[in-house]
Amino acid sequence: MRDLTNLLQALHFAAIKHSEQRRKDVEASPYINHPIEVAETIARIGQVTDLVVLQSAILHDTIEDTMTTGEEIERLFGLEVRRVVEEVTDDKSLPKAERKRLQIEHAPHLSLRAQLVKLADKISNIRAVTEAPPADWSLDRRLEYLDWTENVVAGLRGCNANLEALYDQLLQQGRARLVR
Repeated sequence: MRDLTNLLQALHFAAIKHSEQRRKDVEASPYINHPIEVAETIARIGQVTDLVVLQSAILHDTIEDTMTTGEEIERLFGLEVRRVVEEVTDDKSLPKAERKRLQIEHAPHLSLRAQLVKLADKISNIRAVTEAPPADWSLDRRLEYLDWTENVVAGLRGCNANLEALYDQLLQQGRARLVR
């Protein structure tokens, strides 16, 4: 019961932090749907029950996209969660191209927990780019995004066969859908 309570606390925290944010899709869907999908994918498809991984999945964008600090996450959810969230957080002070390059470079060196979050994040993102893309993204930009995720995921291989199989399936379907 304690794990469930802690997981719901992370969900509540993320919902508050992301409450004003929307995805870039045409419907401007609530942003919180994304971290929920990431955590749900890890649990259902990846068969992962590690509370630190699931909390980190829910909180994975809070430092990067809200006014949340690592100290705040540590105080509320512990040092292990903070470390995983910080591992998957991009440095927004860097140019976008550099952040993308660093994700590819750092992927193989992430902890297993962070690799699981990163892989499920890419699964969620390729699904979004394929099915409900940002309104202003061209077909070429969408295809380039899929190619980039493939480079990131190459460094995550070996962390979870079920998640990798889902990624591969969605990538293949996404490319087929976009190039028809």
